[in-house]
Amino acid sequence: MFFSRLENTDKDANLAYHKKIIIIFVRFFSGTDMTDSESTFRIRKSFLLPMGLVVLLAVILLASTVFLELPTGKVIILVILLIPTVALFIESLTRTISLTETTITIHKLLRTKALNFADLTAVDTIRVRKRVFISLSSETDFAIISNSYDDFGSLINQILERCPATVYGDDTRQMAKAPPRKSGDVFSAWLAAAVLLLIIVVQFRGAM
Repeated sequence: MFFSRLENTDKDANLAYHKKIIIIFVRFFSGTDMTDSESTFRIRKSFLLPMGLVVLLAVILLASTVFLELPTGKVIILVILLIPTVALFIESLTRTISLTETTITIHKLLRTKALNFADLTAVDTIRVRKRVFISLSSETDFAIISNSYDDFGSLINQILERCPATVYGDDTRQMAKAPPRKSGDVFSAWLAAAVLLLIIVVQFRGAM
């Protein structure tokens, strides 16, 4: 009897260990944190990576402009361009959506909004080419979610599973099955990084 209980305990420990490993892999590769009661979705890594590179290169360009004692006007222009770029990157980096069985919480920089699924009166879909917006409305509040998040299809499906079936239509249900992938912002970020790198190279070559 003792050895039987010990064997069962070892099996439970192994199951718990493997479950933790699976959760870690899901978090790392999909950008989605999953626990027993909550799922968390973040902005796509495919966008955050080039945006972080843009910020880094912009800082290098500004530092090199000051170091090379280039005209003050150029420094001012770079500072003006750098401020919104850094703000966008930080905003994107900190933006998350957390789902529990009863609520959806949208975390943005310096602000948070929570809605109860039971209070929702409408879930609508707006599509503009490759961009998709999901609006969640209650009698007192609303929120809008775009397909900028990792694993957007899973995000929408989990929302629909928790919502009353009467608050969304067939168009939203069909979109959740095959959501479009937005790539224009990723391409623009990589293009901006390439342009900044080229400017830095030209600037240092000109100073030699």
